[in-house]
Amino acid sequence: MGVDVITFGCRLNAFESEVIRREAEQAGLADTIVINSCAVTNEAVAQARQAIRRLKRDRPDARIVVTGCAAQTQAGVFAGMAEVDRVVGNDEKMRGDAWREARAAFDAPFGVDSSEKVAVADIMAVTEMAPHLLDGFERGLPRVFVQVQNGCDHRCTFCIIPYGRGNSRSVPMGAVVDQVRALVERGHAEIVLTGVDLTSYGADLPGAPKLGQLTRQILRHVPELKRLRISSIDSIEADRDLLDVIADDARLMPHLHLSLQSGDDMILKRMKRRHSRKDAIDFCVQVRRLRPDIAFGADIIAGFPTETEDMFARSLDLVDECDLTFLHVFPYSKRPGTPAARMPQVAGGAIRDRARRLRAAGVVALQRRLAMERGATRKVLIESGAQGRTEHFLPVAIDGGVPGAVQALTVRGHDGARLTI
Repeated sequence: MGVDVITFGCRLNAFESEVIRREAEQAGLADTIVINSCAVTNEAVAQARQAIRRLKRDRPDARIVVTGCAAQTQAGVFAGMAEVDRVVGNDEKMRGDAWREARAAFDAPFGVDSSEKVAVADIMAVTEMAPHLLDGFERGLPRVFVQVQNGCDHRCTFCIIPYGRGNSRSVPMGAVVDQVRALVERGHAEIVLTGVDLTSYGADLPGAPKLGQLTRQILRHVPELKRLRISSIDSIEADRDLLDVIADDARLMPHLHLSLQSGDDMILKRMKRRHSRKDAIDFCVQVRRLRPDIAFGADIIAGFPTETEDMFARSLDLVDECDLTFLHVFPYSKRPGTPAARMPQVAGGAIRDRARRLRAAGVVALQRRLAMERGATRKVLIESGAQGRTEHFLPVAIDGGVPGAVQALTVRGHDGARLTI
């Protein structure tokens, strides 16, 4: 058997898993399972540990390697698991040397030396980011990701990710354009730009280009690209070029996912966010003026330390005030080593209840948007024989179709979760 990569967490991890698979296979690893872990919540770490135990029971002879953000921040925890053969850091996992070293350790006459299980360096010492041109994506796959940025220079009080990813660093614009062009030539219809803090793109590059300039360059130099999408952004960092592209180029999809986190100003300050409630609302109004049909998604944390019911109510109200369509709700998770972990905590039952209420509001918001689509003709990217996505990332139930094709379809209604045609 070859290399199986199990991915937890974000879209960036999904992209990096393809790099891991390529590098590990080229290093000659066989019968190996790689866990590309997430550290954003305690639950994510627990899920990785549970998966490791289950996989070892199912495949007792396979080697298990753990990498990703949880491996970077809690290397000792994973190294201490009897099921784990090696722990590889978040920077190392993108390098062929790390996988060749893993193979050499596995092939050693006496097996893996437990004292050398950990191959995790100081992520904060990483200052550059090499582009990874992937040819491993299946040809014609409808949607693929391109990593343009990694790391984060901000220190939100709840977030462990900078310690798993390091400081912000960017892929040069020319390399990004080359990768997008290569993927389009392989038949991929939609490209998603992804990163940890996408709107910080370019600050470390000569001339400090911004995300809007990168987006313009891609659309200008790859005219064959059908659809470009950008993943989660920090609205306070959105630059003028980005807003202009949103307004002017239909190939940039009318869907933005915003890192809002809370609708209460005091909680935002305690989170060490850089925007206010008014900033979030004003941004949505501004962008909707430029692109009236745009759909917004948002990350919101329920039960951040010191959050009262009144404070939470302002987050709940933000769903309507920003006219959000998609909600990604995080019940607050206490991450050791973060400032928020030392603040007065909200009771677990209250956190779960607030998360439930936010998710319920998200269902209502999505159904409201689905109902508004009735009678509209949308360009639907066919993902499989059963589902596609509109320009606004709304799911569409379909019967047949060629994955990767973009079809103009008229919306007849919805089933509560997806549009119907």
